[in-house]
Amino acid sequence: MLGTLLQSREGSSASMVYHYKHGFSGFAAMLTADQATRLAEFPGVISVQPSKTYRSTTTRSWDFLGLHYPSSHMPASELLHASNYGEDIIIGVIDTGIWPESRSFSDQGYGPVPSRWKGKCQVGPDWGNNNCSRKIIGARFYTVGIADKYLKADSLSPRDHNGHGTHTASTAAGSTVEEEVASFHGLAAGVARGGAPRARIAMYKSLWSVDETGSTASVLAAIDDAIHDGVDVLSMSLASRDGSDDYSFATLHAVQKGITVVMSAGNDGPRAQTVANSSPWGITVAASKLDRSFPTVVTLGNKQQMVGQSLYYQPKNSSSRSNFASLACISTCTKEALEEAFSGEELTGIILLCYKEPQAPFNPQGVFIQASTYVVDHGGSGLIFVQRTTDALEVIPYYCTGIACVLVDPDVGNKMHQYCMDSSSPRLAKIEPARTVTGKGILAPKVAAFSSRGPSIDYPAFIKPDIAAPGSNILAAVRNSYETMSGTSMAAPHVTGVAALLKAMHPDWSSAAIKSAIVTTACVTDQRGMSILAEGLPRKVADPFDYGGGNINPSRAAHPGLVYDINPRNYNKFFQCAIINQRTSTSVGCNATLLAYNLNLPSISVPDLRGPITIPRMVTNVGDVHSVYHAIVQSPDGVKMEVFPPVLVFDNANKVQKFDVKLSPMWNLQGDYTFGSLTWHNDLHTVRIPVAARITNQDFYADVA
Repeated sequence: MLGTLLQSREGSSASMVYHYKHGFSGFAAMLTADQATRLAEFPGVISVQPSKTYRSTTTRSWDFLGLHYPSSHMPASELLHASNYGEDIIIGVIDTGIWPESRSFSDQGYGPVPSRWKGKCQVGPDWGNNNCSRKIIGARFYTVGIADKYLKADSLSPRDHNGHGTHTASTAAGSTVEEEVASFHGLAAGVARGGAPRARIAMYKSLWSVDETGSTASVLAAIDDAIHDGVDVLSMSLASRDGSDDYSFATLHAVQKGITVVMSAGNDGPRAQTVANSSPWGITVAASKLDRSFPTVVTLGNKQQMVGQSLYYQPKNSSSRSNFASLACISTCTKEALEEAFSGEELTGIILLCYKEPQAPFNPQGVFIQASTYVVDHGGSGLIFVQRTTDALEVIPYYCTGIACVLVDPDVGNKMHQYCMDSSSPRLAKIEPARTVTGKGILAPKVAAFSSRGPSIDYPAFIKPDIAAPGSNILAAVRNSYETMSGTSMAAPHVTGVAALLKAMHPDWSSAAIKSAIVTTACVTDQRGMSILAEGLPRKVADPFDYGGGNINPSRAAHPGLVYDINPRNYNKFFQCAIINQRTSTSVGCNATLLAYNLNLPSISVPDLRGPITIPRMVTNVGDVHSVYHAIVQSPDGVKMEVFPPVLVFDNANKVQKFDVKLSPMWNLQGDYTFGSLTWHNDLHTVRIPVAARITNQDFYADVA
């Protein structure tokens, strides 16, 4: 095709970038807009699309989830033991690369690389064959479609000079690293390990440089190679900059080859309709907070003590102590406001208080960076900054070099402001180093503010995200040390690790069965029975558009009782194909004979309920052969929900049972989404799916969430 188009064999060879052949048929090439238009007219061409830009969606967490590693006071969790810690499951990671010297990737005690592995170890200037191992069994990198400025700021190898890929890989499958090594300068200390610590890792470096930038062409090539190489689970902590999902057809091919695909939901929350990676065959992961905080005491000159959050530490073996310093109070701390207030004067030794919440309370980092940079550049000693949430503390070490920075909520900020207003003596403050606190005294889990929310714009008939997992202030490997990062990028590899364990424990389960087990056993309440909350304006009880089925519960997912299974070829029956034949403007290879909400997913979403509808579902018994389950119906507000039959009986001859869910609107109105659930239960198992419905009476609507 290229030879015909360009009228030159040499030109076609020079134009070719990638040839996709393992999971789907196609290629990437460097073409002008006119050439692309003409190529779309060729017979047999389904689609010609421009390559877009992608970005990443940036250990206590495993213990918090109940996945305990064996120790002197606690045995290994049943899932870890039964799965042999994910032994020989191959996890593919599409990310910024990996740092092989990290202790989290030690291959000590590992056997030979699985014979089914067909991948390669691609070398570069700072990566040799010896950098692959029995732990990191494969490593590739992809450069085409990446701007030169990003490549020049990185190395042309699988090595991770950013840290993001090392962090995600070690979260999913890192080897065990003891407490004295794994901490951030003494904070968050603990045994660091991945969810599947005996799994193998294959890295596909498709994101580059500080900006973690990739392209459609490189991501598609990575997916295609991962299919060929033989990965079992594919972890993708990335999303396109415009929110589109141009690699969804490639991940569909991966799922149809038996690969479980786990993707991040994006970091554009708490706004509605921002969720990325919303195709139904993948597992889309929201970010939650765990039961760990880093309280930092601030003492005012009147001896009043208040508490914020930070990652402020004093160097090891340091003889310095926290001392009182002059406190300067200002409402808004943009660069312009600071320059006007201080006229460029030095702030030598001064602690700056920014007591007014930024206008964008869930995207305050821009103002925080301006304030901290100003304090550092002008000789200040500290910064107290009002911010509504502390979901992402990792920004502090990067921008507070040599100074103490602490985040406080608006209530504390207001009290400090009152001290500034009322104090007749010199205003003083002292910031102590942060401490690490974990346990039941902390309200957790909660959906993080930055976590993108549903409903999906592309697929409103599917509840997305599917599940929530820890993604706020997660400690994991970065180069030869350990750092905290936050994002749905950190949440996705938690689910990847669990999926690897489930695959090892239940090798006959399909990707849909694994997804169902994770979604239907998730928690919607905390250990006290209190509803999980979602950070937002205001903070609220979380709903399925925040966390899908709930917060992941690995131990329960190992024994779900029932699963909603799907033959992966059935996805083709509804897929309206973002792949459009540009010559005829028709879908190609897409048999849209199945309404989207009839797909046998572990959730139900009806975005345009105007009259009674009946939705079929089917469950497969993976628990005791002789089992009886009863239905518990929680109808969405304004909707009557009925289940037929209300009792399911399983035995040797009946391992699969079908049932119908009837949804009927109770009013004629243009409404909003309301939520409910359907739960099948017996004495051993509780199998819950979320339900979302929106009553409508018009063909148009705007206010959807």
